[in-house]
Amino acid sequence: MRSLFWRIFASFWLAVALVAGLSMLLGRALDQDNWILNRHPATRDLAELWTQLYERNGPEAAQQFLEKRKQRFRINTQVLNEEGQALVYGTFPPRAAAFEARHEDPHRLPWRRLTEEYHSPATGEVYLFIYRIPHPEMMEWRRQSLFWPLSALAIALVVLTAISLLLTLSITRPLGRLRGAVHDLGQTAYQQNSLARLANRGDEFGVLARDFNRMGSRLQDLIGSQRQLLRDVSHELRSPLARLRVALALAERAEPSQREQLWGRLTQECDRLEALIGEILALARLDADPGSARPIELRPLLESLVADAELAAPGQRVEVSMDERAGSPSGWPDMLARALDNLLRNALRFNPAGEPIELQVSRQDNLLRIAVRDHGPGVAPELLERLGEPFFRAPNQSAPGHGLGLAIARRAAERHGGRLLLGNHPQGGFVATLELPLGQ
Repeated sequence: MRSLFWRIFASFWLAVALVAGLSMLLGRALDQDNWILNRHPATRDLAELWTQLYERNGPEAAQQFLEKRKQRFRINTQVLNEEGQALVYGTFPPRAAAFEARHEDPHRLPWRRLTEEYHSPATGEVYLFIYRIPHPEMMEWRRQSLFWPLSALAIALVVLTAISLLLTLSITRPLGRLRGAVHDLGQTAYQQNSLARLANRGDEFGVLARDFNRMGSRLQDLIGSQRQLLRDVSHELRSPLARLRVALALAERAEPSQREQLWGRLTQECDRLEALIGEILALARLDADPGSARPIELRPLLESLVADAELAAPGQRVEVSMDERAGSPSGWPDMLARALDNLLRNALRFNPAGEPIELQVSRQDNLLRIAVRDHGPGVAPELLERLGEPFFRAPNQSAPGHGLGLAIARRAAERHGGRLLLGNHPQGGFVATLELPLGQ
């Protein structure tokens, strides 16, 4: 994390330093004649003021103006007309022209030589102004003129450094919290409120924290359900294994004639154990990736399930009522068939003879509802919330089963984005309803 912090911080600071350096280079590039003429206090308004004074009051007043300027700013000025003739005497030293002639390199001269043309708006005349600013005066002016820009640049660097630091911390701190949450999740010690503050943010980190919270909660639920399932499976497997041990012990001590009677009991216990393991595997497979969802042809699926139910219980009758406008869901046909088959078998266990099992398919808004109702005794209201938990069976229940049928149906409904509703019918009996979304 420190490496990422310093990389981001150095990147921002380097960008700021490059901008500052380019600004200084640009300022140096702007240190040309026009820039100096427009900013130096001695030359900034000289051409305009001199022209007005010369055209109104004549050469003598204009000459006095240049001399006062020289005394104030230590700058020498000469003014020429379009023919190159001097309009006033100016303030150049007498030997200045000869000194310039001997030194062709302008950098070796003791002054900075600048020229400026000015067009008079009143007469249209063109005046050529020649300035000679001594180098000490030029350096002093540069120091004074660059003080505030450099101060502003230094303040800007400090402010940008602080902003870069805050921006870097705003990136690395959330990453540190996410790293801690990932570590806690790997140690199965994840607390959902550990990212509560980060989840309240409105940026991408807030979205990531909320998604991570949902993922952590889902993983914790899965881990908890798997642990509970493992405990329940261990408990449920003990009973048939214990009965098998007892039957085997009896078979070892029994006479040959009695042993033949025990083989049927052993076979029956093996069948029960095999059925229990099959239901456990079916429940576990619902947590695996089932592949891509596809449209489900509901009517052929229901007809096949009804035919299997009537074949398993010839004395029972299933009445199907299907709304043609109900539509068909998208999902996994085998998973949905297993869920409905469990609901039908559950209804067959408790439905009395002579009464039909009602299977009704309807549509409510954008939901497909598949209800299976029997005319049995129903379930006590205080036990309805626990129905659907693995291996839970209502007390005093004599019908065979391991308490996994409703759990498989509920998990299948959740994998399809729906839910399983369980309750007692107002007119008697028990009803289990699968609600599945349409158009997914």
